[in-house]
Amino acid sequence: MQLAARVLENEFVRLEPYEERHYEGLKAAAADPTIWTLQPFNIDRGFDAYFAWIREEQAQGRWMPHAVIEPGGRIVGQSCYLNIRPEHDGVEIGGTWYVTEARGTAINPAAKLLLFGHAFDSGAERVDQKTDAINARSRRAMEKMGAKFEGLHRHAMRRSDGTWRDNAWYSVLREEWPGVKAGLEARLARRT
Repeated sequence: MQLAARVLENEFVRLEPYEERHYEGLKAAAADPTIWTLQPFNIDRGFDAYFAWIREEQAQGRWMPHAVIEPGGRIVGQSCYLNIRPEHDGVEIGGTWYVTEARGTAINPAAKLLLFGHAFDSGAERVDQKTDAINARSRRAMEKMGAKFEGLHRHAMRRSDGTWRDNAWYSVLREEWPGVKAGLEARLARRT
């Protein structure tokens, strides 16, 4: 797998690899407190600490974060490649969050179409996703797009409030991608 960071775009969304110029737009989007309820990062440390942490993960090659930009040019969230495993042709899509008004729109399925497509076009055999087991909205979104539930990792990480988080794991394999892709494209076609 030769996964490279690059701009990904369709008619619904533009994903740009994080750069310093995205800071202000991301900070404005991240001001929505509902984003941080189930996230493992404690935003009480401040957005500067969050942005610095993500940029360090990016610099070390562990994450490929993307600013999620709606057609009008406003940043409405982020979605990332992480847990990049080129030796095993695998990658995780995660670190995803959106402002409230972007949730339930074409933004997330359009972003997932781009991210999964780029991963499989780059040679991925498997693309993972995980979410807090109690995050029903996220789990429904993964199941709706056709990702397969693989199980729970109990007490896998701490939430920002210090409580234990169980992770629900999902995946899409290369041979499943054509069906998942067709489903995402059909969902988006209904929105045009």
